[in-house]
Amino acid sequence: MSRLSGTLLCLVLAIILLSGSFPVGESAIGVNWGTISFHRLKPSTVVDLLKDNKIKRVKLFDADPGSLTALMGSGIEVMVGIPNEMLAALSSSTDASDLWVRQNVSRYVVKGGADIRYVAVGNEPFLTSYSGQFQSFVVPALLNLQQSLVKANLAGYVKLVVPCNADAYESSLPSQGAFRPELTQIMTQLVSFLNSNGSPFVVNIYPFLSLYGNSDFPQDYAFFEGSTHPVTDGSNVYYNAFDGNFDTLVAALNKLGYGQMPIVIGEVGWPTDGAIGANLTAARVFNQGLIKHVLSNKGTPLRPDAPPMDIYLFALLDEGAKSVLPGNFERHWGIFSFDGQAKYALNLGLGNKLLKNAKNVEYLPSRWCVADPSKDLTSVANHLRIACSAADCTTLNYGGSCNEIGAKGNISYAFNSYYQLQMQNAQSCDFDGLGMVTFLDPSVGDCRFPVGVNDHKSSLAFRSCRRWTTIWTSILGGVWFFLML
Repeated sequence: MSRLSGTLLCLVLAIILLSGSFPVGESAIGVNWGTISFHRLKPSTVVDLLKDNKIKRVKLFDADPGSLTALMGSGIEVMVGIPNEMLAALSSSTDASDLWVRQNVSRYVVKGGADIRYVAVGNEPFLTSYSGQFQSFVVPALLNLQQSLVKANLAGYVKLVVPCNADAYESSLPSQGAFRPELTQIMTQLVSFLNSNGSPFVVNIYPFLSLYGNSDFPQDYAFFEGSTHPVTDGSNVYYNAFDGNFDTLVAALNKLGYGQMPIVIGEVGWPTDGAIGANLTAARVFNQGLIKHVLSNKGTPLRPDAPPMDIYLFALLDEGAKSVLPGNFERHWGIFSFDGQAKYALNLGLGNKLLKNAKNVEYLPSRWCVADPSKDLTSVANHLRIACSAADCTTLNYGGSCNEIGAKGNISYAFNSYYQLQMQNAQSCDFDGLGMVTFLDPSVGDCRFPVGVNDHKSSLAFRSCRRWTTIWTSILGGVWFFLML
């Protein structure tokens, strides 16, 4: 390179840094693949679903061997997750981090293997509701894992990140964004680490939760169609919550001296059921608006022409066994239902105009368990509580797609959910003689009575996880029926 061309390059870089602008880069659309489900598709079926929809990036919440094995040779870039509960062990021992890297990264990053690009160290570990439970483990775990990646000769290829919830920062206006005071020191350490190792800052942004948790939140501000309640911040005007939230993070990073740090959206989406405002139409409008907005490369007021590096939609599939503590909508974030069927028309901007459904799904036989219309159902409450403490009945609650199918419909839906969970075992439709098997689909309008997926391994594997949610689903799901009947 000539001295003149080198001088020009330095001048260009200086202008970029001083102006706060960024080289234009095209955002990539990926998805979150969660597996907390009663009816789990085979991993190979999910990978085929990703490939058919030309999805080249996927984020996992753990290092599930079945998922990683299925991803081998697919050409799909992978972000592997480490659960928060593992951070303490990884922060205290390089032996533990070495072992984790060997078992969950090195063994898959081989010729023809899984293309693991990121390891997500924890998932929203600074969440306010955790009360600092995982906070002190994050940076030590990062340092140990980085050492382990270096030993494995993978540090130049696999990058460590920490997905953060948007509650890590706060402000009434985007330009005044700052990390929570108690996080300032650890965020400074984290961002310094990320910068030194060429890693992006990963953040989860959920306009739906802002709308769900605040009755005064302007509904149109949650979407991308323009708002009658824009936020004016000096010379900048924000017409949607996503941009406002994103720039609040940009301002917070800038306060720490890292205003140029690349940002990845680890989770963003809209649920289709389980709450008022969670429906198919809203989810389609939000996700399509988001994709169009991001792929336009317009960026935001604080980062014009520089959209996020990558965006991972939340989620690929519904997860019918997730905890409902945040709300019943937690089980309904998928752009596909649990069986890989598209819920609504969506153009991901990846080459297909519409979503393509999963192929070769192995369903159980087309039969359902419903309430026997000839029986007296006055003593059904205890059966409903049992059924809904084990299976998913969240669509029956207020705001759900099955909320208006009537008392008998509620009973049939609960019976069928339990029946499918039990792999259509004949005894599971007995309910002391109140249930009966039918071969006529009892679905009504938008209320779909599901048929389970024939995957014994995943269904049985989940049942140990079910113990963690049984009590809460009983309280929030089963007891609800006492009020309805």
